[in-house]
Amino acid sequence: MSTGTVNPEQTLEATGFPGAAVIHYNLLEPALIEASIRRGEGELGRGGTLLVSTGKHTGRSPRDKHVVREPSVRDKIWWDSNAPMEPDAFERLRADMVAHIDGGELFVQDLYAGADPDYRLNVRVITELAWHGLFIRHLLRRPDMSELAGFAPEFTILNCPSFTADPDRHGCRSGTVIAISFERRMILIGGTSYAGENKKSVFSVLNALLPERGVMPMHCSANHAPGDPHDTAVFFGLSGTGKTTLSADPSRVLIGDDEHGWSDKGTFNFEGGCYAKTIDLNPQAEPEIYATTATFGTVIENMVYDPHTRVLDFQDDSLTANMRCAYPLEFISNASSTARGGQPKNVIMLTCDAFGVLPPIAKLTPAQAMYHFLSGFTSKVAGTEKGVTEPQPTFSTCFGAPFMPLRPEVYGAMLRDKIAETGATCWLVNTGWTGGAYGVGSRMPIKATRALLAAALDGSLNKQTFRMDDAFGFAVPTSCPGVPDLLLDPRRTWDKADAYDRQAARLVRMFEENFRQYEDFVDDDVMEEAVVFRGAM
Repeated sequence: MSTGTVNPEQTLEATGFPGAAVIHYNLLEPALIEASIRRGEGELGRGGTLLVSTGKHTGRSPRDKHVVREPSVRDKIWWDSNAPMEPDAFERLRADMVAHIDGGELFVQDLYAGADPDYRLNVRVITELAWHGLFIRHLLRRPDMSELAGFAPEFTILNCPSFTADPDRHGCRSGTVIAISFERRMILIGGTSYAGENKKSVFSVLNALLPERGVMPMHCSANHAPGDPHDTAVFFGLSGTGKTTLSADPSRVLIGDDEHGWSDKGTFNFEGGCYAKTIDLNPQAEPEIYATTATFGTVIENMVYDPHTRVLDFQDDSLTANMRCAYPLEFISNASSTARGGQPKNVIMLTCDAFGVLPPIAKLTPAQAMYHFLSGFTSKVAGTEKGVTEPQPTFSTCFGAPFMPLRPEVYGAMLRDKIAETGATCWLVNTGWTGGAYGVGSRMPIKATRALLAAALDGSLNKQTFRMDDAFGFAVPTSCPGVPDLLLDPRRTWDKADAYDRQAARLVRMFEENFRQYEDFVDDDVMEEAVVFRGAM
């Protein structure tokens, strides 16, 4: 039995997935919500939201992600960061998952990844859970109903949370598995109900495919000035650094909150929705995002709520600090209707510094930009990955190492070339701690971050006086309207200057040790920057 709309030549049976008893193709939001509630997957929330729990997996499982070591990609993949799976193990995994869904009820969504038709990827997502269908329908781009009759998937995801992998049989690490086959053009996900694995797997695929077409894939949010798509800004950063919050600026047009491509034509969103953290979400500071938590169709994930009133508790992180909501891009009133912009005029690299020593903003030279892009220093914040309960300093190259199938230098070289071609201005923005490290200092005031970014984007910050930072060698503004001068000099925010100096020296050494892995792969100007950087202390 099947319901919904599908290309008759691209049914599950016709594409190698026989046996399901009931298949729902491309159901719309009301039907997916009804199915989720009927199946006991979630509850109806205020405003028609869907309240769900992901169980024991409340974040991604990066150590359980694998790339199949196939001949066509064997010499391209960055195996230091991508766990290999042998082709025969993948075939056993696929066969066992197909057998697992035999006789079951499945939900299929046929979607696009990429707002630019010249570079988009047709993705089919097959899920056991109706709410996963709703989630991915929000997060990828939705074809018109008229397009579905001719839709042919180029990549397929089979997601079975109820399936438990066997490490010995399937060549994986645990009962949870995310496996990408570029020759099969297929992603298998099992043993986790965390919906974010769906979208990040698609991102990983695009990160592998698009560089060959001259498109730089970016783990970033993006916006542009009202009426001027050519005044585009991109915001690189790991989860928890502020990509969603800072790009959803009511004074600018939102292109997207997480994943984009940078082509010769400009910037385009990979997605059709947003996946925002809701912990401590404030209706005054983030009114647009807050409003989505009571809007029909939004998926509310892992939030505590009153069982009678269904009122959400934005402070209770007893389930996870990684509580989130997923919603279509059009729920944000200032979102771009095309999800496309021009060549980035400003490139912002967001870092959450748990050491409390980086300034709230610094201007980078092109060589410094590539250095910091390859370094990808930040702190993993609580809940974004399994087992992370407090900020952990880390270096995640390209601000997204878990999603980068190719060597980092591929993406670093693309960034260098794009900056050279466009003349984009680069900034490093610290949304982490000030006045001391985590546990002593406090989070950077978002009001100050917004003021600094506004000045950077409108060009007025360039007119301020800059000092050369003694520890890190980049240029730091000494003043900015709306921001206390003290905040711009992190050393002065600490109770003891010598304690700051020791912490800064420690971080410099961490940068030095981390960057050694790239020394044989970068140009002389970047290495000169590395030497200057090391000598700053």
